[in-house]
Amino acid sequence: MHIKQKPEDFRVEEITNREVGHAGDFALYRLEKRGWTTPDAIQIIRKRWKLDRQRISCGGLKDRHAETVQYLTIFHGPERKLTHANLHLTYLGRVPEAYVSEHIEANRFALTVRAMTEPQIDAALRALDEVREVGVPNYYDDQRFGSVSEGGEFFARQLIAGEHEAALRNALTAPYAFERAGQRKEKTILRQHWGDWKNCVRLMQRGNARDIASFLTTRPQDFRGALERLPPDVRTLYLSAYQSHLWNHMLADWLLDHVKAKDLTSIPLRLGEVPMPRRLDTDLRAELDTLQLPLHSARIHLEADDPRKPYFDRVLSDEGLTLEQFKLKGMRKLFFSKGERPAWCFPVDLKARDARDEEHPGKQKLTLRFDLPRGCYATLVVKRITRVEERD
Repeated sequence: MHIKQKPEDFRVEEITNREVGHAGDFALYRLEKRGWTTPDAIQIIRKRWKLDRQRISCGGLKDRHAETVQYLTIFHGPERKLTHANLHLTYLGRVPEAYVSEHIEANRFALTVRAMTEPQIDAALRALDEVREVGVPNYYDDQRFGSVSEGGEFFARQLIAGEHEAALRNALTAPYAFERAGQRKEKTILRQHWGDWKNCVRLMQRGNARDIASFLTTRPQDFRGALERLPPDVRTLYLSAYQSHLWNHMLADWLLDHVKAKDLTSIPLRLGEVPMPRRLDTDLRAELDTLQLPLHSARIHLEADDPRKPYFDRVLSDEGLTLEQFKLKGMRKLFFSKGERPAWCFPVDLKARDARDEEHPGKQKLTLRFDLPRGCYATLVVKRITRVEERD
């Protein structure tokens, strides 16, 4: 089976509740792209229109390997369009505030799974009936962990342990599967000349990594200060990746304790397999409909009688950590966000259609259409329905 064989095989569009007008300090735009991450696209817009990063706000990140539609605002942005290779930005009007995730009502998906056999199609359609009935756990999927190199440490785990130089080296040199040639060259220079900061500055192009190396030329042991010079969106990405990993662990533990083994299947994620129910009794489904699990942060406090606390604490114990360590003492710009995430997700208007696969003679394709609440991963639905055939 093939997922995302072509960009048009994975289409996603934000459904927003923003109403536009002719007044307001923020210009609202529709961003259509393919082959670019959202940060890549924003960087292109910034360079073309010579904008500070702080002026641009979007509600979420969209996949590079897809056709995507999302929205963003620019403070006092120009009332015109922008066109770049596989990127089109359309001005829609003015709004009174910056566009953020709360302005996304849902994401609408159209996905195609290719090179399927008839038995795989049959099994996937049966699994779709199960998903319509019980939904799927709201795990963070692999896209959330792109900052974690294969077999590598979590940046945030190193930070918690006080390993500031190791965390900085991780952030600046760890390989990433989809990095561009310039990024690979920059990381190679840093790996080869780590500690020789003057030489790094001489060899590198202008950018944040070069600025950090320049800072270290005068304060070579101040790795904590260097870490705070990482771009805000990068810092957030690295810390949230570890929180997401812990959250997945917590939800998996909860399901293993509450769902009978015979009613579970599992799906592979990049960091390990996680359980998924195939059947739920009425009471358990009702509980999952309202269950919210907290992200690990020093600013979270669970009462002793909170039924979620044993799972929250178990994850900390498994990691050999205490919540106190999440305070990241001495760092003003690096902190773990406080929040909760729904444990469960239901695809809305889930439809499927199978047909001959024009890309793979003798094989079938399955096209799926559905809406998901913001923050839910469509790829989990695909993994769920294409995994079950191994258990039937």
